[in-house]
Amino acid sequence: MKIYISGPMTGLPEYNFPAFNRTASFLRSLGIEVINPAEGVTELDKPWDWYMRRALRLLLDADMVLMLPGWQQSPGARLERDVAQRLGMPVSYLEALTGLFGKYRS
Repeated sequence: MKIYISGPMTGLPEYNFPAFNRTASFLRSLGIEVINPAEGVTELDKPWDWYMRRALRLLLDADMVLMLPGWQQSPGARLERDVAQRLGMPVSYLEALTGLFGKYRS
């Protein structure tokens, strides 16, 4: 199973990459295959739609989506969630899972 990480980036310090990377590292430590849209980004000067097209291509290769805190305020994360739901992909929320994993925090 591949899990795609979705969450807010635009307007956040370091584009919220640290939260994406911590989540990916944690999931990988559990043996889960992860698709992290924050990885492999070398150009930070493209328009929003360029990043969303890239993100949606990555999302389509996943089996499930995990939403990071703050996703509700992110147009991109909301779009990713909507696409996943319309495609019948399971969507989970990190806030709901943190109790299962003890002290982990994004």
